[in-house]
Amino acid sequence: MLFLFLCAFLCGFPLKEAQSDSDIENAPLDYSSADNWIVYADGEDTKADFFFIAPTVSTGDDYIMSLEDTSSLTSFLIQTNVYRDIFGPTARAFSPVYRQVTTKTYDLPREDWNYYMEIAYRDVSAAFEYYLENENDGRPIILMGFSQGADMGIQLMQEYFGDEKLSSQLVAAYLIGSPITAEMTEKYPQLRMARGEGDTGVIISFDCETPEVTESVLNPAGQKNLSINPLNWKTDSTPADKSLNKGSRLLNGRGELKQEATELCGAYIDPNRGVLKVTDIDAADYKPVLAVLGSGVLHVYDTQLFYQNLKDNAALRLQNYLNAHVE
Repeated sequence: MLFLFLCAFLCGFPLKEAQSDSDIENAPLDYSSADNWIVYADGEDTKADFFFIAPTVSTGDDYIMSLEDTSSLTSFLIQTNVYRDIFGPTARAFSPVYRQVTTKTYDLPREDWNYYMEIAYRDVSAAFEYYLENENDGRPIILMGFSQGADMGIQLMQEYFGDEKLSSQLVAAYLIGSPITAEMTEKYPQLRMARGEGDTGVIISFDCETPEVTESVLNPAGQKNLSINPLNWKTDSTPADKSLNKGSRLLNGRGELKQEATELCGAYIDPNRGVLKVTDIDAADYKPVLAVLGSGVLHVYDTQLFYQNLKDNAALRLQNYLNAHVE
């Protein structure tokens, strides 16, 4: 199932011993080539830009996705279209191909992941730099990444958004499914977390579990995430009833609708671990897809469970930004 797999962890894990240039191409992809974009400047008459970084879609035999993997490239397009519908229906869309980490990487010891994540990020950074230099021209930006894409987005925020001018162009960054902690925001003050439903220039982040889960490979014991509840837009543990859920859309690996429902589930933020606990559903009905995730870890459903709330919220934050910044 080529859909919404596992996110990478926080930046800063020990690097694997350097490999030779023959193992993996060191130079980033050439983003002046249209071949290295899924969509590029699509939607010219819009008022903002949507820069999307795809989640893990590659299940290849290597640790880094091959550019000859046509199945994964097709899944890049599927994911771009799914998330564009949520976060960028009124924005000009950009989504780069990047040599992402494959699902095989998650079979490695955790300390070995970061070597391959750096290869992936090298491409994403080059794509974002090309976009800034050639297309942005001061336009507002909605940044979105899920899972591995969220990890890439967090690194973009760290590298680029310390610049005050660029930071002022950020409508919001929806970086869902990759942990952000207080330690990270202290080191990188530009990682400003959302505090409510409509603030701008902020990061929206959460990762889902059922209530009985006490730890997971994504959210281990002792780690506390900074999260916001997409149903009541609170950052504390105030429960949100399922009546606040405007619509869930559960999709298969081809981006096709399997189930659509309103008021499917409620949610609250775990006061100790900061993860988003999802209520009113049976974990047995939501398979984790990868065994390493474990029962009750709803990571692959993070955005699907709150589809319409996120879509409405992105439109609200964009309108708030335009009201405040555009004459």
